[in-house]
Amino acid sequence: MAGQFDGLVAVVTGGASGIGAAIARRLLSGGARVAVFDRDVSNPPDGTLAVRADVTDDASVRAAVDRVLAEWGRLDVLVNNAGIGSQGDVSGNSDDEWHRVFDVNVLGLVRTTRAALPALRRSPSAAIVNTGSIAATAGIPQRAAYSASKGAVHALTRAMAADHLAEGIRVCAVAPGTADTPWVGRLLDSADDPAAERAALEARQPHGRLVSADEVAGAVAYLAAPDSTSTTGIVLAVDGGMQELRLRPRS
Repeated sequence: MAGQFDGLVAVVTGGASGIGAAIARRLLSGGARVAVFDRDVSNPPDGTLAVRADVTDDASVRAAVDRVLAEWGRLDVLVNNAGIGSQGDVSGNSDDEWHRVFDVNVLGLVRTTRAALPALRRSPSAAIVNTGSIAATAGIPQRAAYSASKGAVHALTRAMAADHLAEGIRVCAVAPGTADTPWVGRLLDSADDPAAERAALEARQPHGRLVSADEVAGAVAYLAAPDSTSTTGIVLAVDGGMQELRLRPRS
């Protein structure tokens, strides 16, 4: 919606590709000035300020936020989208892998929010949107570490919303189903039968297809929008009905 974010500044972590890039483009189309934080900013969305940042490094994140403030003098919307996937059951990964997943998916969110909070407190339209997952609420095979990390994101979203509501900062999350992203593409490419694996992933979602990055971006834009002033502390599913619907098998 043109003009919805006029005058506002947004940061999208993991914003150089996939869902993050779609979110950045959606906020740009609404009039925001958008900075994307990523480890690889060689091909950022057109029109964004690309800032190299690693969410596992506190100094890197703080320097990236300082760069945005030096450029534009404010920060209004933070989208904590950076994340990594992981495969395996509860015994299938080493401690190092568990720590790696939580360091990016949970503590990465903490570091970026912590660095952004002083500027967000000064904004008249402050919003934080975290990227969760259907894996937080629906048991998905071979996703133990990833599911646990996204469950933490959902819980942290509600805790942050409670902590910062009085400061005028709304905090929500979006929970995509299996989305058509580069990470899912790599999983499909590594499968013995990529076409069959894609068909299985599509059939798992009641609407019969993968979620698009643009659909997730639309949900993030709604949650971040200045006119969504009574929406906070929620996790909005964008999953084709996977969490809530129990449909009969298609004949």
